[in-house]
Amino acid sequence: MRILIACEFSGIVRDAFATRGHDAWSCDLLPSERGGKHIQGDIAKVMADFDLMIAFPPCTHLAVSGARWFKDKREEQKASIDFFLMLSECHIHMIALENPIGIMSTIYRKPDQIIQPWQFGHGEVKATCLWLKNLPKLQPTKVVEGRTARVHREPPGPDRWKNRSRTYIGIAEAMADQWGAALNQTQGE
Repeated sequence: MRILIACEFSGIVRDAFATRGHDAWSCDLLPSERGGKHIQGDIAKVMADFDLMIAFPPCTHLAVSGARWFKDKREEQKASIDFFLMLSECHIHMIALENPIGIMSTIYRKPDQIIQPWQFGHGEVKATCLWLKNLPKLQPTKVVEGRTARVHREPPGPDRWKNRSRTYIGIAEAMADQWGAALNQTQGE
């Protein structure tokens, strides 16, 4: 099964699928931190011929945490909205779009699911919305104690946005196990 992880420089989700035998590729404007099957470039040019896409569109101009700056960045926000919608409308059979709580719940539609890292083995909070097309909701795999807001408290610095955007390994493994199984069932029909 061919899987595209859009807007992922870390390789975390891609590698979770690859270790389970899928032909998984990441695509981002940045190079991959982990090497592997990675396309550095424009996602719009490589979306054909994949069975599943998990997309992590940039949230800077979409997340509620940046709402106080929305009025000053209308053009950037419109470009972010258009990019999110372009990903949602592509012709890949199974799609998951990920973003924090933000304006896409109003502009696009309410998310199918909101997950937290503590549901997947990480004692942290980071409400994450998932918009799903032909995919089941993720089922928690390891609910743990602890509710620290590590991502929210990330200190200022040049890599702050990168550190805040990486997918938790427990969530990546749940995606690979559960959505990989859903993809295998679809392909077997």
